[in-house]
Amino acid sequence: MVHTVANDLPARAKAVGALAAEHADYGDKHGRLADAVVEALHREGLLGIWVPRVLGGAELDPISSLQVIEQVAYGDPSAGWVLMAAALAIGTGAAYLDEDAAVALFSGPRVPVIAGQGTRPGVARPVDGGFRLTGSWSFASGIKHGTHIHTLGLVEGTNEARIFVLPVEQVTLLDNWDVMGLRATGSNDIVVEDAFVPEHRTLCELDMFNLQCPGNPDHPAGLYRIPFAQIFNRTVSTTSLGTLKRALDTFVEATREKRATYTGERLARDTTIQFAVAEVERILDEQTLVLDRDARELLQHAQDNTWTLERRAALGASTTTTVSRCVRAIDILMEFSGAKALFRGNVIQQAFLDIHCARAHVANNPYPYGRNLGAVRFGFPNESSDI
Repeated sequence: MVHTVANDLPARAKAVGALAAEHADYGDKHGRLADAVVEALHREGLLGIWVPRVLGGAELDPISSLQVIEQVAYGDPSAGWVLMAAALAIGTGAAYLDEDAAVALFSGPRVPVIAGQGTRPGVARPVDGGFRLTGSWSFASGIKHGTHIHTLGLVEGTNEARIFVLPVEQVTLLDNWDVMGLRATGSNDIVVEDAFVPEHRTLCELDMFNLQCPGNPDHPAGLYRIPFAQIFNRTVSTTSLGTLKRALDTFVEATREKRATYTGERLARDTTIQFAVAEVERILDEQTLVLDRDARELLQHAQDNTWTLERRAALGASTTTTVSRCVRAIDILMEFSGAKALFRGNVIQQAFLDIHCARAHVANNPYPYGRNLGAVRFGFPNESSDI
């Protein structure tokens, strides 16, 4: 069992982000993170940021968690995305599985890498001692580095939603993640055919997503009273912030001494470019403050048990606003970057592709979250969807 010291994880994440930047071209070419990056995520304890301390993890608070994800995403958005997706599934299994099952799963020298997600459910047929699971799922980010999957199934006969954790050996990987952005996440489809999953390797979906998420009484820390869907939304946003920060730093550095082709004037003296940089900086500062505020509010609500539908809807809308504004900011940088940004390997071009790929994720769709908030504010809470 690995014990992670939480207080220096943001600093470790910065070093991992720098390493990820060095290997970003490999990831883009091969559709997976380089082995050196995966090893660093393990070595520095980042994959266990949401694992309870009793299982050797960091049990990291939401504010520090965002710093960790952002630092890795600054180096390579794909690495940041894999970290946040895998760490969430790893933390879910550690906190909500049966205690004996969790201890067995996390008893090795390093944390298991659990990939997958909880949409488009499969079918789970009850059998003696557990279930036979069948289904197909998309977007298993980090599956090429995974030891287990975590995925949603509906129990045949009762339609109960449960999360199933099973070894990757029981899964067929479809190598079909052929996209322009976030290529190194390897978010391929997976298929499971009649795989046996013991009862103790399943957990109730409501433990993670229900408004009144009770958490596991064995892990009473405030972190585990926050619906994990809310944590996921914040970390999706912070990968976008990390992506934007790197793009802005790169743009400023590249433009500082660059001169216009025909006039020979320094582009840094161009007032239009100065204004564009100021606008991007303003977006970055404002959304950084918003995410920090939201993370603190999440933890406070969990500790006080003061969840309300209105606040949940507002936090969802806040997430999508952050991502949308980061997309707009990187679009501005791309517009002023010139022809060199069109070539593969250019940091700003890669940020442009990655941010637009991230924007397509269901968690970043502004319509359902905005509609939820609007319905609640107008007094129609029953018309807001449970997202």
